[in-house]
Amino acid sequence: MGHRFDRQRDRQHPDLTSPAPSAEYRRVAVLTLLAIDGVLCAILASFFLPSYIGTWPFPISALIGGLMNAALVWAALHWTSSPRTAAVPLLTWLLTVALLSLGGPGDDIIYGGAGVMAYGTLLLIALGTLPPAAVLWRYANA
Repeated sequence: MGHRFDRQRDRQHPDLTSPAPSAEYRRVAVLTLLAIDGVLCAILASFFLPSYIGTWPFPISALIGGLMNAALVWAALHWTSSPRTAAVPLLTWLLTVALLSLGGPGDDIIYGGAGVMAYGTLLLIALGTLPPAAVLWRYANA
């Protein structure tokens, strides 16, 4: 502008713009979403646990759930430096598996079966927790 219009000093109006969210809010939001992903992973792994190939039980969802948990914990480690905080997706996964083991209305059960599937819950917990525990252990000892 010409010198005739620009005689006053520039003023800031902080009330016209909203401040950008801080990094802490983004960190909490991402860790919350990772915890929700842990719950969804537990539900899907539990519902697909009694899958079969022909007449043979094939609980591949336990291994896929463990690998997914390892990926969630790995992602959480990129947003926090605390292994305890990074374990939140794993803890929500374990809590969801524990809640799904309770009987539902009408005594409906999710985990159960005959033969090998009687040990499906144990297999789900073992294969679901060992890979993320290895990721956390490797991070803590690095």
